[in-house]
Amino acid sequence: MIITGDLASDMKLIIQIPCFNEEKTLGLALSKLPRSIEGVDSVEWLVIDDGSTDGTVEVARSQGVDHIVSHPTNQGLAKAFMTGLSKSLHAGANIIVNTDADNQYCADDIPKLIRPILEGKADMVVGARPIDDIEHFSVLKKFLQKLGSWVIRKISNTNIPDAPSGFRAISRDAAMRLNVFSRYTYTLETIIQAGQKNMAVTYVQIRTNPDLRPSRLVKSVPQYISSSISTMGRIFVTYRPLFFFFSFGLFVTLIGALVGVRFLIYYLSGDGGGHIQSLILAALLVGMGFQLIVLGIVADLIAVNRKLLEKIDWHTQRIEIRSGSRGQTIPSSNDEAG
Repeated sequence: MIITGDLASDMKLIIQIPCFNEEKTLGLALSKLPRSIEGVDSVEWLVIDDGSTDGTVEVARSQGVDHIVSHPTNQGLAKAFMTGLSKSLHAGANIIVNTDADNQYCADDIPKLIRPILEGKADMVVGARPIDDIEHFSVLKKFLQKLGSWVIRKISNTNIPDAPSGFRAISRDAAMRLNVFSRYTYTLETIIQAGQKNMAVTYVQIRTNPDLRPSRLVKSVPQYISSSISTMGRIFVTYRPLFFFFSFGLFVTLIGALVGVRFLIYYLSGDGGGHIQSLILAALLVGMGFQLIVLGIVADLIAVNRKLLEKIDWHTQRIEIRSGSRGQTIPSSNDEAG
């Protein structure tokens, strides 16, 4: 849903950067950010300090960052991202751009990134990296990136070619409707949520800069695979519970039925007594399958209730942000003008 009324007068863009011990690279990343963009009245910067123990905050202050929000302890990238969205909304942002502190993404592409939102064509825009051309990505990592993006496209019903990209622009309305439950990363979950909520999601091709440090999310290939699968599975169960549990329950029931048919064949041939364990297994599998189907129905009803609560929260945020009544309720220990 695109609400052009939020993109009316006094267009404000806030560029947010989640940070955890980014003292060495943050200065370079900030030096590349724009202070003015055509079609935008004001551009502000926001740094989310996710429990850093180095000089990240001092670097942000010295570079003239407009807003600094600090978590007292490290809470993970997803939480830092959501804190940034909340602070940006309360600071009056019409559009929020999220980028990385390691200068991975080319800041000169920000005007291109926000253009579909300015034109009222999108609620969320993801910057698609040239994966094949990124030299520090191994062949395996490139394959996994493409495979993961394909899975996300199928689950979310979007056409995003680079789902793990953290370089993205989000409209005010879309930001108010996003809720991230994963601690690992926000990138996959927000795309799936946007697709499930019928937001207009698109992408633009963007450029990347030379690698300055190893990825903090991808500590090893096995860890990356397990974390991504776990995140996608949890999101899929959350947003499509009926399909998940019904499919799994139907599969288990069919297996049980086949085992039961096997017993029936032996029973009709006069050898049923020696295969009574098949009958027991069939009964257990059919019962388990039926329970999974019932669980799917219950989970779907809970999902309906969650959607209603999210809609209420969205309306509440619109009222409170416009009235300015939540301007001081951001969970932070430090919020100051640069």
